[in-house]
Amino acid sequence: MALNLDGIIGNSVALRDVFKVLGKVAPTDSTVLVTGESGTGKELVVRALHHNSKRKGKPFVPVNCGAIPRELLESELFGHEKGAFTHAIRSRPGRFELADGGTIFLDEIGEMDLSLQVKILRVLQEKEIERVGGTQIKKVDVRIVAATNRDLEVEVAAGRFREDLFYRLNVIPMHLPPLRERGGDVLILAKHFLSNFCSGKDRVTLKLLPETADMLVSYSWPGNVRELENFMERLSILCDEDEVTPDDLPEKILRDVGREPKIKVSELVQPMGFSWPTLEDMNEHSSEGLKDFLEQIEDKILIEALQKADGVKNKAAELLGVKRTTLIEKIKKRNLDV
Repeated sequence: MALNLDGIIGNSVALRDVFKVLGKVAPTDSTVLVTGESGTGKELVVRALHHNSKRKGKPFVPVNCGAIPRELLESELFGHEKGAFTHAIRSRPGRFELADGGTIFLDEIGEMDLSLQVKILRVLQEKEIERVGGTQIKKVDVRIVAATNRDLEVEVAAGRFREDLFYRLNVIPMHLPPLRERGGDVLILAKHFLSNFCSGKDRVTLKLLPETADMLVSYSWPGNVRELENFMERLSILCDEDEVTPDDLPEKILRDVGREPKIKVSELVQPMGFSWPTLEDMNEHSSEGLKDFLEQIEDKILIEALQKADGVKNKAAELLGVKRTTLIEKIKKRNLDV
């Protein structure tokens, strides 16, 4: 049966390896730990696990363990009884109860406090919970899938994550590769995002010039798919033409791929005591236009360098930053007399 991969875009070898594992583990009830850098799309993979499981008709309940204050997370997960704490004016079911029969997704589980990790371990082992302030044990039938951008083995060694919980979660490990390891997926995603954003703004879909596309593929994308998506939205708003050129890329990308950004004339800083030649200067000193004016400037600098070098051509060439043969050719061509 074909996998339901709604929202997951790409066909790189690295991503196909993820799909293979997903296809095998999705129909089971095994606990899965999804790892990967921020912005790689871990929640999309977890949702795919649920949509391809026997629980697909049941609730999918995500919980961001890093976004909920520690003092509230226990109540959020397990619920509470009326009067359990200040402002607990009525009993309330937690996320585990809401997910009964389905899947609960514990995102950023590496952020969870040690005291709460013990209770998660109990759910995994006994399939039961107890509300905050309650006295009754409730059985829950949930599949637990967790995700983190941390290295939990390092966290275990540092004493910040329970070793027993790590092994209970890590039954089936799934690692989502960063965007920089997904090759051509960068362009597939970029074109997909551009098409969506341009369509939403009623403008012609932007095209990526070949050189621009090469740079996007070469860029390291530290923010992964999330960064790429945000950048494509920015282009759909700020790009003036219908083609994206390298000049439309930010300095961050240009420097990362080894290309120095062009300096605009408006950004040139004028040193103290120095004035750039102007159009008025050219008209005043030359009747033959720009080429003649530039040659006059070059002649003056050549003569100055020769004078400072006392006529020694090797030294003058060093001052000018050119080869000796180049300097000699210019002197002969212009009949410079020093």
